[in-house]
Amino acid sequence: MSREVILDTETTGLAHSKGHRVIEIGAVELLDKVPTGKKFQCYINPQREITEESYKIHGLSSQFLKNKPLFADIADKFLHFVQDAPIVIHNAKFDMGFLNNELSIINKSVLPFERAIDTLAMAREMFPKSKVSLDALCKRFKICTSHRELHGALKDAELLAMVYIEMTAREQVSLSLMESSYKMPNGVKIDKVEKLKVMQPTAQEEQEHNSMVSCIENAIWRRCNKS
Repeated sequence: MSREVILDTETTGLAHSKGHRVIEIGAVELLDKVPTGKKFQCYINPQREITEESYKIHGLSSQFLKNKPLFADIADKFLHFVQDAPIVIHNAKFDMGFLNNELSIINKSVLPFERAIDTLAMAREMFPKSKVSLDALCKRFKICTSHRELHGALKDAELLAMVYIEMTAREQVSLSLMESSYKMPNGVKIDKVEKLKVMQPTAQEEQEHNSMVSCIENAIWRRCNKS
């Protein structure tokens, strides 16, 4: 089975080169593009102040973080969760830079950048001239963000998991439609696939789906109602 880890971080500022540090890591596991329910989340004491600009994004204060563990205290647990899986990140250069800076500080091997799958780069290629922030992609795929007033590493990793599943599904469909012919499992050959028919749920079906999902703790399949 193909294992991938969807990851996000929150930080004290925008540049680790200026001494800024990681203050939260959130990650979720996918097996063959299906969420397993396994997650990793921790807050980290950065041992420095948080910029006002960053605080407005995530709402994590120095007071809240002062009694949290140091990165050195959680590094092994984090690396054990990630293992050798590809790491899916929205704007991989930012998060990988911060994580590798933290690993370097405690003299641990860095994560090879080649392991990162950058959904920001994917989105720019798939949707040229469109907004490709995480919020914009959630809106495009009708993924509900109403429960998220501020950014949070685990919240954003869960949203990114849904976005990534949608993006890779669309990517596979696009590759299939490019084929001039396709052989069905029963041996029947279709010379050309003109268009994939998408069945939209009815309002009642969507309401029943949302009702069911609301009973599941920490569900990541919740979608916004159509406007």
